[in-house]
Amino acid sequence: MKRMSLSRLLPLPLAAGLLSANPAWAQQASPVSAADEDRLDALQRQINEQTRQLEYTRQSLEQQQQALSRLQSALNEEVLANARARGAHAPAVMPVLGQAPVLAAQSAPTQATPPARPAAQPVGQAPESDSRPPEVAQIFDQPGVLTPPGKLVLEPSLQYGYSANDRVALVGYTVIPAILIGLIDVRQVKTTTAVATLTGRYGINRRFELEAKLPYVYINGDTVSREIFTGSAQDRVFNASGNGIGDVELTARYQINQGGPDKAFYIGWLRYKSRTGKDLFDVVTDCVTRCVANTTGTGLPLDLPTGSGFEALQPGVTWLYPSDPVVFFGSLSYLHNFKRRNVSRLLVDGKRESLGDIEAGDIIGFNLGMGLALNEKAAISIGYDMNVVGKTQQNGQDVAGAVRVTLATLLLGGTYRFNDRVSLNVALGAGLTRDTPDVTFTARVPITF
Repeated sequence: MKRMSLSRLLPLPLAAGLLSANPAWAQQASPVSAADEDRLDALQRQINEQTRQLEYTRQSLEQQQQALSRLQSALNEEVLANARARGAHAPAVMPVLGQAPVLAAQSAPTQATPPARPAAQPVGQAPESDSRPPEVAQIFDQPGVLTPPGKLVLEPSLQYGYSANDRVALVGYTVIPAILIGLIDVRQVKTTTAVATLTGRYGINRRFELEAKLPYVYINGDTVSREIFTGSAQDRVFNASGNGIGDVELTARYQINQGGPDKAFYIGWLRYKSRTGKDLFDVVTDCVTRCVANTTGTGLPLDLPTGSGFEALQPGVTWLYPSDPVVFFGSLSYLHNFKRRNVSRLLVDGKRESLGDIEAGDIIGFNLGMGLALNEKAAISIGYDMNVVGKTQQNGQDVAGAVRVTLATLLLGGTYRFNDRVSLNVALGAGLTRDTPDVTFTARVPITF
């Protein structure tokens, strides 16, 4: 039972009178009451402080438990699914409060603090990679995953392609069906290309990156021709080749939305293609005068170009849709070739032949694919790429014989990740139309700095 001083039990005048009437009692009660008051006040302050500390600890534990629940949900729904799709290590999940993840251990306060402080907030923050699209084995020219901010990726690559086209030209007239009087020109055009490219990508921030490509092109073409009814029964082979710097490209990419579980990621990009490579109008053409039906020459270039000869601008959008255990991806683009005015080509005798204004056909591109992780380091992708090339125009009119061309390729690729900095990506393409290269093989080695 607490002991209290007389001044707290009795009114002040009455207490003063009793103490003055009995001095011994005053001497006995006053010292003990003062010590009790100090001790009780100290105990009360200690209890109040401990109560506040317990309340802060309870609120901090509740915040950490809620944050761990949010982190558990994010890891289960997005991080683990994306990690399986791209073949990356899945982060460990420790939902037990006493075994918090590393993020929580690093950012949680060591002492209880008022709830107004956001000290426990980093516990519930999703890892930075959660807001990025899942990585897949690259089989198309445009990658789907942006470079992390402040990181530089150098990607040397080598592409090999081979195509063979057959053409039969009939120039003459028929007496009766099945009898042709005139010239039959049978041609086979076999083209081999090898393109070595150095690509650099730099992440400006989490949603924006810049890319530059510097290609070096080697191309070789063999034209096989046999003319019947001209006294020759042997094939004639016309060979031409070329090598040099190709068309330099610059690309900017921006991630449009956040994306997430059952939500697609959308990445918009804009590509500029220069004409730094040697174009078709700069190489020597096998013509003495204007070539008409190949009467004054083969009409073929003596050297093959390493560039398209036209500047181009290509906007597009890439999308990725994670659906465990695969990732669906694709893109849609439109390439516009800028018109060239007062174009002329170089003839074999050193003269130039004026061709007027030339505008190459625009290209509508579309591709679709899916990626699947085999384990933590290996993943495969399969896809379909299609481009529709418009007609080329000369002086505002379609070039004689110009037609729309559809290029379609079936692609199969794989990726093997050696470590966090270096990986190997290969892609094999098979042409599905006669105008598409029969086979292409691409190897890329992205290195992150």
